[in-house]
Amino acid sequence: MKELSLGELGRRLLHLIVSLFILLCVTFVIGRVMPTDPVGAIVGELADPKAYEAMRVRLGLDLPLYQQFFIYVWGLLHGDMGTAILTGNAVTKDLSQAFPATLELATLAVLISTLIGVPLGLAAGLFRDSAIDKFARVFALVGHSIPVFWFGIVGLVIFYAGLNLVGGPGRVDVFYEGLIEPTTGLMLVDSLLEGETEIFWNALSHIVLPACILAYMAMAYITRMTRAFTLEQLNQDYVIAARAKGVGPVRTVISHVLPNIAVQLITVLAISYGNLLEGAVVTEIVFSWPGIGQYMTNALMIGDMNAILAATIIVGFIFMFLNFAADIAYALLDPRTREAAR
Repeated sequence: MKELSLGELGRRLLHLIVSLFILLCVTFVIGRVMPTDPVGAIVGELADPKAYEAMRVRLGLDLPLYQQFFIYVWGLLHGDMGTAILTGNAVTKDLSQAFPATLELATLAVLISTLIGVPLGLAAGLFRDSAIDKFARVFALVGHSIPVFWFGIVGLVIFYAGLNLVGGPGRVDVFYEGLIEPTTGLMLVDSLLEGETEIFWNALSHIVLPACILAYMAMAYITRMTRAFTLEQLNQDYVIAARAKGVGPVRTVISHVLPNIAVQLITVLAISYGNLLEGAVVTEIVFSWPGIGQYMTNALMIGDMNAILAATIIVGFIFMFLNFAADIAYALLDPRTREAAR
């Protein structure tokens, strides 16, 4: 297998940078034209006009839009994303606390969705029109159709309030808050690093329900796509030849079909992971999860554009980077992709 050329890698990296810059431009312009008043959120609606104007000048909102943009980009290149109105902290500090919570939630969700969605999609494709195939299709349809907030509320009512099988809102019980030093920001990891198994199991009981609900949304997509990839491969000549030689259906899927759809699954899983990071907003609100989604929602309520811009850029960058990484993996694992790009 030939390695990916430096020219192709550079082209894809340039595409990533250009896409990120376009995202930054669009987000900045939308943030400035939105009917919000960040100055009023700081000084109050009844503030003296002179104090109002002084704060407006201090924030740089009296400058032309292009000049505001270049000042923001310059600060961004130096790691300065401004100050959050809601907390009074640097936005980078707030995000360093909020993002690990979302990362932990989305990572566990994508692991659950992959471990269940891929085998279910393979089985549905292998046993087409069987009971398991019909179950998989209904399973995926429900996952795409029902709003995530409804699942969240019903899940809390049944499993937390009713059966008391899981923890409630938040990452841990109030009693355990602040007892773990945030080494990585991931509660499950940090609690194990400090040997606090009691806090680990408490944190796990809190994350399992929102992670499963998020996973179901991704699982529906992963199952549907895996089924489609499997059906496509089962009609190929090499699979027909393997079956003619007496290879069993399960071995056919594991030894022949799965390796050939692995490249396509990489893209599906990368997109799913990005969507989970981006789409965890509603889940975080329902479960009072202190992640980047809840942080963005609180910022939107008061028009805190520094926080909104920074959170949007972070999530957008991760989504684009995951697609970039999937493209690179696709090109490395599938020679046909490199040939088509030439």
